[in-house]
Amino acid sequence: MNASQVAESINNLFTITNKEVYSNESGITYDAVKKVKKVGYCVNLTLETIEEARVHGIDMMVTHHDAWDEIFGLKEACIEKLAEYGISHYFNHLPLDDCSFGTNDSLLKTLHLQIMKRTHEWEGFYFGRVAEYEKEIEFHDLVHNMENILEEPVRYWRFNDKKIKRVGLVCGNGAPTACLKEAVEHDCDVYITGECNLYTIQYAQFKGINLIVGSHTFIELFGIQNLALRLSEVMKELQVVRIDEKHYEANIEKK
Repeated sequence: MNASQVAESINNLFTITNKEVYSNESGITYDAVKKVKKVGYCVNLTLETIEEARVHGIDMMVTHHDAWDEIFGLKEACIEKLAEYGISHYFNHLPLDDCSFGTNDSLLKTLHLQIMKRTHEWEGFYFGRVAEYEKEIEFHDLVHNMENILEEPVRYWRFNDKKIKRVGLVCGNGAPTACLKEAVEHDCDVYITGECNLYTIQYAQFKGINLIVGSHTFIELFGIQNLALRLSEVMKELQVVRIDEKHYEANIEKK
């Protein structure tokens, strides 16, 4: 099979209601025009993950993020390196954030939370969630669970003394206060996301909502992992493997 056939199989996993936005938020960025036998998945497309793909003999990378436009010159450098190594690349961003097996839902299910509402709508896609525990838990138990699941330390701020029942989540970059505001409006006890800045912290303090911030990378790992597992189920002839990424956002080396 080739890269286009793999991409088509991935796209068939999604219910596509807005073809224009879907095509802008997913797709093949480089086609090496070769047979695909081994697919590697990870969250980010970087020169480092491409190098890992080469080492492991991967024919096609499937990632959540394309190379970030904010990192000037990275996209061009990645395409050049993919071409040099003969590795195809496909990414799926916003649709994976919204779907039932994607970044938000998969993390909440791993934390044993029941999803109550899809939130944070953009162009018909919802990149956030509100979820609840069946029984309240202690804030520090949730922090501990997050660190175990992500296999890295998280940052956290406690701005109320209540136990945790209702959780607001935006996997990835939920740092804008407009994202946090939606969790506040849904009476969440804690807001979980993958990035924050001073405004995020101060707004959480102002509104008295607890805050937990993991890394952008590892808070979204479960979504791309689920996509890869589903791909392996429909294309059994493919070998699907994980590409390791460093915990650089948490400033720790993976052992």
